[in-house]
Amino acid sequence: MTRRPPPWLAALLVTLLVAGCGQSAAPSQAWHGGRIFLATGNTTGVYYQLGGGYADVISRHLPGYEARAEPTGASVENVSRLASGDMEIAFSLADTAADAVNGQGAFVGQPQPVRALARVYSNYTHVIVRADAKVKDFAGLRGKRVSTGSPKSGTDIIAGRLLTAAGMDPDRDVDRFTLSLPETVKRMRAGTLDAMFFSGGLPTPGIADLLSSAPGRFTLLPIADLIEPLNARYGSVYTTAELPKEAYRTPAGTPTITVSNMILVNADMPDELAYDLTRLLFAYQGDLIGVHPEAGNFTRQSASGTDPIPLHPGAARFYQGG
Repeated sequence: MTRRPPPWLAALLVTLLVAGCGQSAAPSQAWHGGRIFLATGNTTGVYYQLGGGYADVISRHLPGYEARAEPTGASVENVSRLASGDMEIAFSLADTAADAVNGQGAFVGQPQPVRALARVYSNYTHVIVRADAKVKDFAGLRGKRVSTGSPKSGTDIIAGRLLTAAGMDPDRDVDRFTLSLPETVKRMRAGTLDAMFFSGGLPTPGIADLLSSAPGRFTLLPIADLIEPLNARYGSVYTTAELPKEAYRTPAGTPTITVSNMILVNADMPDELAYDLTRLLFAYQGDLIGVHPEAGNFTRQSASGTDPIPLHPGAARFYQGG
């Protein structure tokens, strides 16, 4: 999935253009020619909104750089494109990022050279069912038409893990569809899906649109009781929390599974650039909160807790006050 020339070619073209204009200026020292692409997620998700806000902050406040948020299939795709050099920054769920650095899961036998700038807000796992599908609990998903999210997304991974933790085969015991959030919402409304998974911040625009457009037609399932078999099988990256009723104006809160989000970069990013990108997250956090309230749900102390994903040395220097 190529969307621009490789960085070395872009830099060479800039140099040749400068020379052709008869100027004696040295080639730009900006990494990757000053172009920063952010791998985000579905266009109706929080990654895409916050990624757009972060790109704007970078473009306005980091001299020599222009940034742009790119819609993607989210976590697994993001990490793969980051490691290949196709993207400079990526949003990812912590479980996917941990698999990447350890060479497990979707990256089995192939550890990825990624590092963290920050641990940010937590994603809440939404399991939504159509009221007319008569699904009363998680076990009731057996045999139903279920969207587990975009292929190569963190949602797809956690959905598969939850189904497995509940004693179901994700590819045999449900009629599984791997669809983007916009397509999933469309099919839930049309009645061609019985249930859906989505892992996202609060509120996720696409979910808010679905639930507000048809009050009473859709229900959030409680799934917090799956935490023990989930962590026993996949490690302790998952936690529980109540998805508050205020998020989508539901009658009550919903106990669910949460996982933190990471902002990742390639290990070969220059230390000074990684430092500056981390600094901007906090210097202009108010601007990011204006884009989406989840940007207010991390602090300098919490952001540095990225284990088991190593911090980039430039980010580590920022947190150490260097």
